Amino acid sequence: MNGAEALVETMLASDVSVCFANPGTSEMHFVAALDTHPEMRCILCLFEGGATGAADGYARMSGNVAGTLLHLGPGFGNGWANLHNARKGRSGVVNIVGDHAGYHLKHDAPLQADLDGVAGSVSHWVERASDSSIVASMGAEAIRVARSGQIATVILPADSAWGDSVSGPTKVLPSAKKHRPDADRIAAAVQNLSLPGAALMVSGPGLFGPGADLAGQIAARTGCRLLAPFFAPRIALGEGAVAFEIMPYNADQSGEFLSDMSRIVLVGEDPPVNFFAYPGKPSTPEPAGCAIDRLCYGDWDVMWTLENMAAAAGVEGKEHVAQVAGEIPAVQTGPLTSEGIGRGLANAIPDGAIMVNEALTAGPGIWPAVNSAARHDRINNTGGSIGQCLPNALGASVACPERPVFAISGDGSAMYQVQCLWTAAHEKMDITFVIIANRGYQILHAELLAQGAPKPGRNARAMFDIENPLLDWVALASGHGVPAVHADSEESFVEALKKASTTDGPFLIEASI
Repeated sequence: MNGAEALVETMLASDVSVCFANPGTSEMHFVAALDTHPEMRCILCLFEGGATGAADGYARMSGNVAGTLLHLGPGFGNGWANLHNARKGRSGVVNIVGDHAGYHLKHDAPLQADLDGVAGSVSHWVERASDSSIVASMGAEAIRVARSGQIATVILPADSAWGDSVSGPTKVLPSAKKHRPDADRIAAAVQNLSLPGAALMVSGPGLFGPGADLAGQIAARTGCRLLAPFFAPRIALGEGAVAFEIMPYNADQSGEFLSDMSRIVLVGEDPPVNFFAYPGKPSTPEPAGCAIDRLCYGDWDVMWTLENMAAAAGVEGKEHVAQVAGEIPAVQTGPLTSEGIGRGLANAIPDGAIMVNEALTAGPGIWPAVNSAARHDRINNTGGSIGQCLPNALGASVACPERPVFAISGDGSAMYQVQCLWTAAHEKMDITFVIIANRGYQILHAELLAQGAPKPGRNARAMFDIENPLLDWVALASGHGVPAVHADSEESFVEALKKASTTDGPFLIEASI
């Protein structure tokens, strides 16, 4: 057994059975090891950002660790942006990155780079295998780290992969016990939640499943507002879901949203901050004098904290928790708008769907209707690096193959990871891609105005608009093996969604607004 084989068997023994891959020459022994272990599902992504983004989506929806296989420093660099998003979303990912054999490094071959540096800039944990004897134990430690919601990267030089393993596969040690807030801090926080102007803001497992139920009970018992971040990694929405007030994106709107707050207790979430700095405006949206109680950090034990907060609040399980009221709007006729996309989706999505959101400028029109539709989970862009939606949808589909996935993305963002369409077709994934063709990076028009800059002139428009020529998403999808249609009216969009629901495998709708 060589080092690569020992690593693959360590991963499988630790229930890491999915690898999103874009390999190169230095990974060939690891590829061979994967080939002899068919129980590992290997999914080819045609760009490394697709692999890392898919691993992120898989982790969010499965709660388990996914692996990636990347090639040297440039390959890792290509996947960096979606690892940034995964890090912000606290997704557990194990990267296996091949490197040149140790004795080859001194020759500074064309693909040689500062792999340790680029990996360390986004990973919580990075280790390089100095020889084949430690590859398995290094992999086991990477999995242990990733299980706590961190990015772990194993650098696997080619000679460590092909060399003999001394120990064989290694058992993963239990993850370290997560930190928990002191009982007196929990008691004080719960007491403060009963005061006027108090809010509880949660994230992580507090936004879906039993965690959301606990958060809703605490809010009902104390009378506080219950808040969720705008870029929630995963949140349950739709009829019957716990009703969270979601922070707005816009700095002025978020300031107004929190204007009457005197205290915000954070569980699993960082203090709110505006996405960018704006001239003459504060960096954070809370009003002056508002106390921020960071009770439980995102990498602490969020569920334990919520359970003990509920006990301290006297929750009995009989509280009237505010829930989302189901309401399906009637579809209309006429030219397609963002609101029309929302109405169409609200009528189309089945109970248990997964929605992947990267619709920034169109989002305010889309989501109000969808929020009160059938019960679903929504994944958002956590780190702001665009190009997350399509690969997240791949990972979510692998994690939950029985659940239909809807990927809602602007055309500019989708072009960052258009190669994901091929992977969806190759793997026959049940994904409906809705590409909002507004013909530009429309968010930048809004940001230019928010920064107080003049109206866009020739050069600014040249950098913001995607025109001359227009992107043809039906042709792009067809070229990647995905059937597609164009919709420019609300009626045609609704018909396209019906066609998607009866099509095996992926389907794409170019929604022109």
